Amino acid sequence: GLCLLVLRLFIGVHVFLVSCALPDSVLRRFIVRVMCSVLGLFVRQSDPRLRDANVRVYIANHVTQFDHNVINLLTSCNTPALNGAPGFICWSRGFMELGVAGSRAELVDSLKVYSSHRANPPLLLFPEEAATNGRAGLLRFSSWPFSILDVVQPVALQVQRPLITVSVADSSWITELLWTFFVPFTVYQVRWMPSVPRRAEEPSEDFALRVQELLAMELGVVSTRLTAADRTEHMKRLRHTSPLPFAPASSQPLAARPRVPSSLAGVAPEEVRIVAMAQRVKEVLPHVPLEVIRIDLAQTSCVDTTIANLLEGRVPFFPESEEPATDLPAPSTSQAAAASGIQGSIAVPSSKPATKQFARSPVERHLSLQERKRALYDYARR
Repeated sequence: GLCLLVLRLFIGVHVFLVSCALPDSVLRRFIVRVMCSVLGLFVRQSDPRLRDANVRVYIANHVTQFDHNVINLLTSCNTPALNGAPGFICWSRGFMELGVAGSRAELVDSLKVYSSHRANPPLLLFPEEAATNGRAGLLRFSSWPFSILDVVQPVALQVQRPLITVSVADSSWITELLWTFFVPFTVYQVRWMPSVPRRAEEPSEDFALRVQELLAMELGVVSTRLTAADRTEHMKRLRHTSPLPFAPASSQPLAARPRVPSSLAGVAPEEVRIVAMAQRVKEVLPHVPLEVIRIDLAQTSCVDTTIANLLEGRVPFFPESEEPATDLPAPSTSQAAAASGIQGSIAVPSSKPATKQFARSPVERHLSLQERKRALYDYARR
């Protein structure tokens, strides 16, 4: 793999120079396609006669960061740059710079003007707006690509690669390119589907949903309602997941290790981990019984999830008075300062402290919940 990577890096420079030097034509696409096969990129297409020469907008599912380059080896098309600053990198990756940095409405107007000129190549758009591995389902299609013209042609794209996953979430295009050069080959399968016209008085959202269903059936996957924003939020949560409180001795300094009481010596590591996490939850929610916290932590194994379950009422419990626990170590000075800061922040929104009993009025329960959430946010900021 390393030998292939080094060799293909030099060949890739020549492929880039040839693609820049030759004008857009059938000869250029043939030469670049043959050179890309040396790089391990093999492109296959089924039913090329279904490709409609009169269609000005192609709609494809998004699998890798190089889908537009692959389809451009089969036919002339342009993909507008939606993310990233315009410049040499954007141009070298094969994106079309429109010079529009405003809203999506301005982008759609600019693309309508572009498509009105018959001399311009067709547009290749990815309504998912985020790449997935293409094995489970399609992200919800955005409606703006279907507001440009009334006729689109779906393009089903599947990618196969041995040993290494084709598309990894939160991976940069440089990393994907290096893995493409590392593995023996990557096969792109392009299937042209019949063009789909807009129905009479059909909104763009329904038009997008109908094309999404057709593409999902062609690919044999599920048509989901998850958006690119949901994917981004999911990756953000994964990146900010709390690390385990216990790490190997070589990777965690002595001052950062949590103190384990002598009473826990000889206990299973999993129990010690639950006890340490329960202490962290108890510092934020001192009125919650420790046994309730441990039971929920045994199921979730996550401090944040347990706190959310307790705050939102998914785990029933009877509040207890604030007394220091006897079977857990006393919090450190910084932890005590943070806890005192939280208790002070709880008293800011309301003139009376948060109630320790289960309120009878729904309004009072809601206010108590908001105060505890605000305390949790303040603790997370600290």
